[in-house]
Amino acid sequence: MLVDKKIFVGGMAMLIIGTIIMINLNLTMPIGHAGMTNEEIIDLMMKQKENQEKNTLVGILIGIGFMLILISFGARRRKGSPKKEEKKPIV
Repeated sequence: MLVDKKIFVGGMAMLIIGTIIMINLNLTMPIGHAGMTNEEIIDLMMKQKENQEKNTLVGILIGIGFMLILISFGARRRKGSPKKEEKKPIV
């Protein structure tokens, strides 16, 4: 099977790191309690929005990692393919 190992390992690293960060973000989601003041409610809503935006960015990281894994399954040169040769300019 033709697999470019550098791209594959990079994609796996992005996928694993993104998953770990997403789990951490979901475990630390700020929640409210009864009897909160308006200032506390606004602060809570801002923290939840921040958490949601971070979650979106981590989702993009996971998606790019997955795409790199898929790309790695056809990115390696075949042994029989012609090599590029650079010609020296005549001076």
